[in-house]
Formats: sequence, structure tokens, C-alpha cells
Amino acid sequence: MKNTIEYKNYLGSVEYSDEDEIFYGKILGIRDLVSYQGESVKELKMSFQESVEDYLQACKSSNKIPEKSFKGSFNVRIDADLHRLVFVLSKEKNISLNSFVADAIKEKIRNERKLKTA
Repeated sequence: MKNTIEYKNYLGSVEYSDEDEIFYGKILGIRDLVSYQGESVKELKMSFQESVEDYLQACKSSNKIPEKSFKGSFNVRIDADLHRLVFVLSKEKNISLNSFVADAIKEKIRNERKLKTA
């Protein structure tokens, strides 16, 4: 089951409230709070798309650059020993720390996907 929807490179969460009998969510990966809701999946998707459009228009009206859901950078906190080891290994491979970590993440994703299809 997929709990996200996408429109114009924005990802939105998909939740369901049994009490209110509605689907709802918010745009993920931005600091602004942009939410939407609908009584059906179709309504939720339409509300999400309208919310993205409203967000983009509001940014334009206020001369604000719209945030992107994912900018390609994030902070990762690890213990000092692991940090040191990753740094040393990246130097031995003659690649940047960023490249080393990106490669490690890609490898982890490949392994996870292999497990799901096996």
C-alpha cells in the first residue's frame, strides 16, 4: 500500500480518519503547512492538486520562492566512530564523503528492493 501521492514533484501524505470518515494529508518535505482532505480517493487527489496549485500561487503573489519537497541535501547524525570510518573509507576510495554516503544509500535501496521481489 502506498501512503503518498505526487503532483508537480511534490509528495503528499495519505491518511485516513475512521472517526471523521475522510482521507487527509499534507505536502511532505517543506516547512510550510499545506494540507488537504477528501471523502474519497478521487476527492483527496483533486484536493491535493488544488492545494499544490494554491501554494504555488500564494508563493508567486508574495514574491516567495516555493520550497521543493526534496532539495538533495539532508543532515545525518551518526556516532563519531562511524563518521571517522566512513571518512577514512571515502579517502581510500578517493571519493568525497557525500559520494560515499550516496553510494551506500543506493546499495541499501537495491538490497531492500531485491528482498521485496524475492
